[in-house]
Amino acid sequence: MKNSNKLLYFILTGVVIGLICGWFFGTAMNSVAWMGTLFLNALKMLVVPLIISSLIVGVAGLGDVTKMGKTGGITIVYYMATTGISVILGLIFVNLLQPGVGVVLDAEAPEAANAKMDTTFVDILLSIVSPNLIRSMAEMDILPLIVFTLVFGSVLTTLGEKGRQVIGFFETVNEAIMKMVHLVLYLAPLGIFGLVASKLGAAGGGDAFFHELLKIGKFALTVLLALGVHAFVVLPLILWKFTGRNPWVYMRNTVEALATAFSTASSSATLPVTMECAEEENKVSRKMVQFVLPIGATVNMDGTALYEAVAAMFIAQMMGVDLSAMQQVVIFLTATLAAIGAAGIPEAGLVTMVIVLQSVGLPLDGIGMLLAIDWFLDRCRTTVNVWGDSVGVAVVDELEKKYVEGG
Repeated sequence: MKNSNKLLYFILTGVVIGLICGWFFGTAMNSVAWMGTLFLNALKMLVVPLIISSLIVGVAGLGDVTKMGKTGGITIVYYMATTGISVILGLIFVNLLQPGVGVVLDAEAPEAANAKMDTTFVDILLSIVSPNLIRSMAEMDILPLIVFTLVFGSVLTTLGEKGRQVIGFFETVNEAIMKMVHLVLYLAPLGIFGLVASKLGAAGGGDAFFHELLKIGKFALTVLLALGVHAFVVLPLILWKFTGRNPWVYMRNTVEALATAFSTASSSATLPVTMECAEEENKVSRKMVQFVLPIGATVNMDGTALYEAVAAMFIAQMMGVDLSAMQQVVIFLTATLAAIGAAGIPEAGLVTMVIVLQSVGLPLDGIGMLLAIDWFLDRCRTTVNVWGDSVGVAVVDELEKKYVEGG
């Protein structure tokens, strides 16, 4: 435990020093970007084998397929509910604060957004099944990998002794990968310093970031306030209500994962650390950690859905478009479903933004206004995504004991 606390303090120190160096030394911090890249690559290297092994072991641990269906149902309902709550929060704050009123549009739609204009919900559905799993692994396209692994793991449980031999192999792989996670975490303080310092430096340092923040500071404030309420009020209340756990102790035990999420801006890359914190620090049952968290890292996007809804309303206000209550309901539904379903699409955040804007007929030009500070807000919403995953695994663990194991 003492070693774990030391590592946590080193990680937090890396974040703080990275912010200070990036703020004051600006582009000179590009020279330490390699540290962050090395750490990020090391985490990403573990994601695919970790998801495959942990899901197969997790499915096997649940027992028969009917149990997996019930637990999977509870997991998806929780994720949809919390994502829906986060979108409602975002819409409340953006309607109260009106951050887009009086802001002058001075940017065009980025090319990447225009390239995604033809993406539909049918494309999202098609992305769930991959014709080439090897390519999906290479491109970190996780959703079809999860679908395949869940089916594969379920089939293994029906094959008797032969199936148990294969499951035993993946149990060993899973243990080995988690040992590797421990080793990679020793790189975390330097890696997180490199990621934070170089990203802030690439944005031009503190002065340049502050200048961009002034332009759309009210938008950033709206997003951060809504994210804050969701992270520090809604999710802790859910955790306390369903599990009886102390939310602040639980959050403290998750800080390593939250710091990693902030520095990497990737729920998938953070997954190894999130699983480590849930099982080792918060003592959530291993089978739930292995089953729930890989799914959550891919489809549970509370912070992202909230951001998309606020951004759509901000762009509407900026352009003087008064969206009706019905159109805001459309934004709610689209942001919730797109955040859950778009995980298998490359540049998923951009895809969801395009879909949400198109659902109420808003132009894509406003996206360009957000790019200057999006890298920072991306880190904040990813941290909330990971916190939502971490709360979710404890809640599902408790509900599984009550409603699945208890009959």
